[in-house]
Amino acid sequence: MVSTSSSDRDGGVDPLRPADHFDSPEPAPGDGGLSQPKLGFVGWLRFGWRQLTSMRTAILLLLLLAIAAVPGSLVPQRSSDPNGVTQYFTDHPDTAPVLDTFQMFDVYSSAWFSAVYLLLFVSLIGCIIPRTKHHFEAMRARPPRTPVRLGRLAGYTERPLPDGVDAETAVAEATKLLKQARYRVERYELRGEPSVSAERGYLRETGNLVFHTAMLGVLLAVGVGGGFGFAGQRVIVEGQSFVNTLAAFDSFNPGRFFDPTSLAPYKLSLGELDAVYETQNQDALGQPIDFTAHVTVTDRSGAAEEGQVKVNEPLRTHGTDVFLLGNGYAPHIVVRDPEGEIVFDDAVPFLPQDANLTSIGVVKVPDGLEEQLGMVGFFYPTQDVLGSGAYASTYPDLVLPVLTLNVYEGDLGINSGTPTSVYTLDPSGMDQLTGGETGVDSIELKPGEQTELPGGRGTVEFVDDSPDAAPAVPAGSPADRDYEQSVKRFASFDIHHDPTQGWVLVFAILILAGLLASLFVPRRRMWVKVATRRDGTRVIEFAGLARGEDPGLEAAVTALADKLAGPVADAETPQDTAKPTT
Repeated sequence: MVSTSSSDRDGGVDPLRPADHFDSPEPAPGDGGLSQPKLGFVGWLRFGWRQLTSMRTAILLLLLLAIAAVPGSLVPQRSSDPNGVTQYFTDHPDTAPVLDTFQMFDVYSSAWFSAVYLLLFVSLIGCIIPRTKHHFEAMRARPPRTPVRLGRLAGYTERPLPDGVDAETAVAEATKLLKQARYRVERYELRGEPSVSAERGYLRETGNLVFHTAMLGVLLAVGVGGGFGFAGQRVIVEGQSFVNTLAAFDSFNPGRFFDPTSLAPYKLSLGELDAVYETQNQDALGQPIDFTAHVTVTDRSGAAEEGQVKVNEPLRTHGTDVFLLGNGYAPHIVVRDPEGEIVFDDAVPFLPQDANLTSIGVVKVPDGLEEQLGMVGFFYPTQDVLGSGAYASTYPDLVLPVLTLNVYEGDLGINSGTPTSVYTLDPSGMDQLTGGETGVDSIELKPGEQTELPGGRGTVEFVDDSPDAAPAVPAGSPADRDYEQSVKRFASFDIHHDPTQGWVLVFAILILAGLLASLFVPRRRMWVKVATRRDGTRVIEFAGLARGEDPGLEAAVTALADKLAGPVADAETPQDTAKPTT
């Protein structure tokens, strides 16, 4: 029977509605038809916390952290390559200030990277604590009761209960076998049918928690290490030394909480830098094969220890790791005034510009002459002349080393108090004396040669540092000599201190162990029950249940059933097994 709906707008009859149908009142305009309680301030806080501590958010933050680290590999960082940052500003004067505004040269200490880092840190804590509590309670709880119908579970199988064997004996033997297989067991009885419930595999969740806790430990260790550690760079020429003090570093990047007085006092001396290049394969001629820096470390007591620093093989000493970052040549240059007095005498590191170590360097003579003198030099380990007439190096080793110098006179900008780089020279405001449009050829020297500076300002000598070097000769003098050891090399070292380095290794091992446990330890439950069929026969039922994928579950259930068959048969009473007497 149908009736007219009381809410029918046109007053007609709707045959599809029952007679007792009642329409809800029309919602007021703007209500949207739903009435929900307001969350309030505390409700919104709980909602935000649950969203932040969800696994989905943790994975998203981990992905964002990886993406946020990408700029650190695209542009040089002040913490590891301050010279590269300076060069980037020189090469990209318009782009570099914009990138610096967004802290692209300090990615790993930037506000936005730290925000993602801290959010991930909080998210992991919020995930781990409740899961640990739940896991601890689950490990203390009894295994679940045996289901009534085991036949619905995976791997179900059954075996007949041997005559003369009671149900308690069969369940007891099953309990013994399950304990030997490292199951937690619990005896149950339902409707007169004894059973045993067993479970194992909690190590899987334990491994999962260890994995996430260790990941949190890595984040914490890296943060603490960055706060209390430091990274410093120093260029050392063969035969020179470096003392581990704050003032001795070329560049120094301390952590936020680093104490400069905690620097361990020691001296690092560079003896020789061995470079091995490819000489057999013509397709890879001149490619570097190996670099080895032979160093001597002397502690405060004067005890010296020999060591080596190779690429990707740092030297561990006095709580610091000494890395070999780069190397090049340091031509030994001597400048004398018109009276022959030495006003400059030093081995100047020249920065490599290509794979064949064509290098550029700057010599600054602030005192000793009437005007300050600056020289921009190019060094070619194996000099060759291109078709355009320009010089280039065709091999990175010392075969035919040539040094060219353009001389400038004027204010070097040193006395103004503004810091300047030793690797650059600002020629604006200085008079160029050689090269360019001056009409005077650039100075060109080989090791062991010297020449006059323009205008009688003195002389400049390119010193031959070979052990058996002859006295200097005028530039252009014919010479037939071996230049193999004529120019010293320099090594660029990165000296790094991280007080949590050992903890990072421990947590990394725990991450791997936890990951393996969470992947390969199966979480499963097993049940063994003695059941009575309607026809009065008694059988032993076996079944299992896995949490997640467990391809070996059915085989494990069958193996338990087969293994139990032997002990149950042996448990038959003597009356059952004795032979009848006549």
